[in-house]
Amino acid sequence: MSGPTHRVLRNARLGGEPVDILIQDGEIVEIGHAVDCTAEEVHLDGRTVIPGLWDEHTHFSQWALRSRRADVSGAASAREAARIVSNALASATPLPLDERGRPLPFVGNGFRDALWSDAPNLADLDDAGAGAPIVLISADLHSVWLNTSALELFGHSGHETGLLREEPAFEVQRRVNSVPDAVLDEWVDAAAREAAARGVVGIVDFEMTWNLEPWSRRMAGGFDALRVDFGIYTQDLDRAIDLGLRSGRRIGELLTVGSYKVITDGSLGTRTAYCFDEYPGLEGLPGARGLLTVAPSELEPLLRRASDAGITPAVHAIGDHANALVLDVFEAVGVTGRIEHAQLLTPGDVERFGRLGIVASVQPEHAMDDRDIADRYWVGRTDRAFLLRSLLDAGARLLLGSDAPVAPLDPWVTMAAAVGRARDGREPWHPEQSLTVAQALDASVRSSVAPGQPADLVVLDVDPFGVSAEELRRMPVAGTLLGGRWTHRAF
Repeated sequence: MSGPTHRVLRNARLGGEPVDILIQDGEIVEIGHAVDCTAEEVHLDGRTVIPGLWDEHTHFSQWALRSRRADVSGAASAREAARIVSNALASATPLPLDERGRPLPFVGNGFRDALWSDAPNLADLDDAGAGAPIVLISADLHSVWLNTSALELFGHSGHETGLLREEPAFEVQRRVNSVPDAVLDEWVDAAAREAAARGVVGIVDFEMTWNLEPWSRRMAGGFDALRVDFGIYTQDLDRAIDLGLRSGRRIGELLTVGSYKVITDGSLGTRTAYCFDEYPGLEGLPGARGLLTVAPSELEPLLRRASDAGITPAVHAIGDHANALVLDVFEAVGVTGRIEHAQLLTPGDVERFGRLGIVASVQPEHAMDDRDIADRYWVGRTDRAFLLRSLLDAGARLLLGSDAPVAPLDPWVTMAAAVGRARDGREPWHPEQSLTVAQALDASVRSSVAPGQPADLVVLDVDPFGVSAEELRRMPVAGTLLGGRWTHRAF
């Protein structure tokens, strides 16, 4: 961040007539006309000012890593994905070597195999790699596709297809995501500044690791572009409790203890979201209804332990059966918290979100990415998928996020999906679940533009309440202030 935190924003538009906004020590202290002060003056010339934006669900290290990896998201088949990898390998400099002189894995991101006519297989990926270990990570992060060399490297020799799902896939990702701290910190800083340029002032980081130390190290080293709430996973819950960590406790100026994350089922794209109905084409097979990765009998004591220690639960549930079971546990334990994703719900469970005070942390762009997959694998049930308006109408609180790298870390993309339910010129998908711009914005901020509030602000060249949903995706951001300091300024 740069510059003083004592300044006045002149001629700022807050929806009505232009006003001045006086900022001191990171806080808004006055809003009015012709505010008299000796602070630095910044003339906004009638630009719109809104509260700073939050992304409530990210995997930030993986987001920073993704841009450094091959992108296979455009592949329409396994063979095409392998061809993309082959071309990338042919044009790349020699792969870096490990300490034993062996090539490090070539990593690609973003494949979506749910609608492919062929399936991920060893033959195609082996042909692409000429012996180099290859790891392709699915768009939803719940599966990885490895060639023979990578299977041997990660302890899965003899696997028939190379396609690993859920925990084995997560373990492979943890290993390939392990890069030197100095390198990763540099990439994280760059990704954070890109986020700030889109109006982001804070993120919730659910990276599947012990997050306290890396974020403390980064901030001690000068990271200052975003506020960060860091998540805690089961393997570190006792450690967090022993350290006295509680949700909302500030570790530093920008670092705060977040929620306790538990993943109870898989994903739609990997066909592992745990559902009441079988997936078409998988009838009668093991896992035909998806995978329940944490049973209620295991989840209940975990939520009790976390809640008793003051750590708010944030439970991943995508399928309708998974959501029902998680809501059962919340009700039995008698605590509130968040459900991450909540992509398929029964009408009765929609009502329970509001009645139990459970926050729905949702990612609207997933509906745009997965609408065709949902139409195929949740056929006849998509009127219950990616519900936004219904949850609000039931009295639930919505929080919007990206799940980056699953979707872009850009709140304008997120809000556009929530408002328009459409992309790429297609007709809106279940537009009855659309939010208004005001509702989407409310679910994307943690503060307001008012005296006594933190000076986390976004300056816009265009009024977001006067544009189409498609134009929201490309919203020009003129400036971002975090605690009264500029983290981005383009005017």
